[in-house]
Amino acid sequence: MAQTNETILAALKTIGLADGGDLVSRDMIRALSITDDKVRFVIEAPDAAMAGRMEPIRQAAEMIVAKMDSVDSVSVVLTAHSSNTGPAKQPPPADKTPPNLTIGRHPTPQDGPEGVPGVDRIIAIGSGKGGVGKSTVSSNLAVALAKQGRRVGLLDADIYGPSQPRMMGVNKRPSSPDGKTIIPLQAHGVTMMSIGLMMDPNKAIVWRGPMLMGALQQMLTQVEWGELDVLLVDLPPGTGDVQLTLCQKTNLTGAIVVSTPQDVALIDARKAIDMFNTLKTPILGLIENMSTYICPQCGHEAHLFGHGGVQTEAEAIGAPFLGSLPIDLDTRLAGDFGTPIAAGDGPMADAFATLAKRLIDSGIS
Repeated sequence: MAQTNETILAALKTIGLADGGDLVSRDMIRALSITDDKVRFVIEAPDAAMAGRMEPIRQAAEMIVAKMDSVDSVSVVLTAHSSNTGPAKQPPPADKTPPNLTIGRHPTPQDGPEGVPGVDRIIAIGSGKGGVGKSTVSSNLAVALAKQGRRVGLLDADIYGPSQPRMMGVNKRPSSPDGKTIIPLQAHGVTMMSIGLMMDPNKAIVWRGPMLMGALQQMLTQVEWGELDVLLVDLPPGTGDVQLTLCQKTNLTGAIVVSTPQDVALIDARKAIDMFNTLKTPILGLIENMSTYICPQCGHEAHLFGHGGVQTEAEAIGAPFLGSLPIDLDTRLAGDFGTPIAAGDGPMADAFATLAKRLIDSGIS
């Protein structure tokens, strides 16, 4: 007999919690879905402290559902309710002393565009506006490429709003052995660096353009990236100083533009495309994010932001259309909890794997 959401919830009701109630009565089950006898759901604890004690509960939930008839596989993710909890709120390392170097100085002169030693390709991932999921795409694409054997770096170039430390589950300060070079961190098979790892996360970065350009130059040239097949640069939204500096001062392989399909987002995406064209940076392709929404309860597919607009734009400008990605609750939860969904299994991980393979097969990465 095929299982339904109701039968799965009924089974989960039998798992009691130490402080009373059960997973269902305490409203801790999220994103429950059943696809081809594969069951996936999230256990969302009230806070990080409780989530830290609930791994046995997660295992019990996984075990009890796996034993049900017609269930081939079970995927259970444990997370915490508040966006202020999770890896970014874990106790800081004992050594709180920052590296002995200054980040955010004025840029040093250079003759022209330069590469990064040891890095074969540098790809900028941009968008015309914020809120289209560019950073989520960047982190998951980096992990998906790493899972397929590529040596991948991820540079968070969003100076004012760095989000990659949170999305990649990293909160340790990079080390600096000599006050000049920076040793990047590793997460999910990806070598990563972000200004967010060097600054107080609770303090705003209030810098003028030259400071931004200097910080970007330092993260490209002073970080020991090692031997990489590709370095993905997660740009801030818009067409400002960071984009201008990167395109003029760095030997970029090209740029990928991420947009949602609605007209308001496409208007700004066209400006980003025009900026890259003006700066003679090749457009490697466009990605349509939040293209569809599939209801986890009934399977109905809805187009909340429209559908197909980015593919139409790609055809109009003669750029490759790299693919579309749905809007997905698990993807958001995974990013908040510091483990990109591409690191696991499931439909969204498969979607990013397909996107990564397309880039590899085309020779882009």
